[in-house]
Amino acid sequence: MLTTASEAIPLPRSFTASADRNHVPMSDTISAPQALAPATGPTPQKLKRSIGVVGGTLLTLSCVTPASTLFVVVPDLFASLGTWTALTIAIGSLLCVGVAFCYSELGTLIPSAGGEYAIVSTLAGRLAGWLVFVLSLLVVMIVPPVIAMGTADYLAPIIEIPAPVAGGGVMLLATLAGLLDLRANAWITGIFLVLEVVAAALVAVLGFAHGERGADALVHGTAAAEGGGTSTVTAMMVVSGLAIALFITQGFSTAVYLSEELENPRRNVARTVLATLAISTAVILVPVIAITVGAPDLDALAAGDLGGMVTAWSNSAVGTFVSLCVALAIVNAGIVMVIQNSRVLFASARDKAWPEPVNNALSRLGRFGSPWVATLLVGVPGAALCFVNLDTLYGVTGVSVTGMYLLVAVAALFSRRGAHREAAAWRMPLWPAVPVVLIAVLAYILTQQETQYLLWTGGITAVATLYWALYLRPRQDSRWLVSIPEDGQDTASA
Repeated sequence: MLTTASEAIPLPRSFTASADRNHVPMSDTISAPQALAPATGPTPQKLKRSIGVVGGTLLTLSCVTPASTLFVVVPDLFASLGTWTALTIAIGSLLCVGVAFCYSELGTLIPSAGGEYAIVSTLAGRLAGWLVFVLSLLVVMIVPPVIAMGTADYLAPIIEIPAPVAGGGVMLLATLAGLLDLRANAWITGIFLVLEVVAAALVAVLGFAHGERGADALVHGTAAAEGGGTSTVTAMMVVSGLAIALFITQGFSTAVYLSEELENPRRNVARTVLATLAISTAVILVPVIAITVGAPDLDALAAGDLGGMVTAWSNSAVGTFVSLCVALAIVNAGIVMVIQNSRVLFASARDKAWPEPVNNALSRLGRFGSPWVATLLVGVPGAALCFVNLDTLYGVTGVSVTGMYLLVAVAALFSRRGAHREAAAWRMPLWPAVPVVLIAVLAYILTQQETQYLLWTGGITAVATLYWALYLRPRQDSRWLVSIPEDGQDTASA
């Protein structure tokens, strides 16, 4: 269960490892032996392997916060996709199975708390790893305020607060919690996780009990038209919505961040990734189906007022209970994501991604052992992002998640070459077909996104590439030094 500070959100390898330890530099197209050569200098402390599959799954579910996503992100899909919202999420979840296969193989092959960027850097080169880091940084900066702004809708039974103000308040509260003892946060997030799953289950039961249309509605795509009446949902609209569908279940992949603390990671990383994806998909998809069949009409479905639907299906007391559970779940999501995402910045400082003064600041620890500068850099800008257009935040996040998954799939193509071929790791079925199909589908999904979101994400990625070319690459002996744990090196080079 959620019991220890390190289990709550793992700190990348060690807070106390020497920041000046030497690393083996890697070229832009590193060979496997080069990438896996052990670092010299003081041996960094390793995280204790003390988490099993159940504990790892619960921790990762706390990062996914499926019910928070259900109550905050899904209602916007109902407006555009109508009765095909469930189908879109189901297709997105099916794609995520392929993504989960890639993460499972790569996470057991390269068991590093650095997650995606450590994996991709090792297998596909440092530039590819840097781009994955930038995309993941976009996601971790945007997702918390997106979720936090949903608080206003579910506090409405008690108090009316503008969404940006409510979201900013949640982000600042989550930042404060992130600065405190992680041991306390583990228990808090565990309790909130139970509350949000209870709320999702209650919505599912009430929706099915008050069905207004049959299951055939799920296969006939209709949505409420703006001027009244109905409109047909097209296949291209579903494809366009897949980027948000991928975002909805995004978070199951964070199990790879636990790979340095999971017992028997060669087996348990894969089990944790797949179990988290299965549970989070069920917690989201079953209530979505129930809402689709139970909504009074398509206009009510498009409005996405889930609290109002629950009240209509039961009574105001139940509606208020569900709304408060959701509000608490959103606070939980904010706390978990601020804590986890600050560790991404901390890890980037450990791997020397920035000029030395910035690395030193991001590595600075507070009295409770948390990286307080990194936490503030996630939480305070997150509060400011609550005042940015919500559709823009959704769009950029969807593009970033899709691009990150695409690069992970590319890395999966390199997972069985050279020294990696014989390494002891979980191996996905149907390789290389799974990553090849994923690359093709994800690339096509990107082409169907709105131009402005592609330009925003592409512009940020271009600036990051310039930073790589002008600053990181000329200093490759002292900057962006991604390494993996010694036990990971030994196995990967076996």
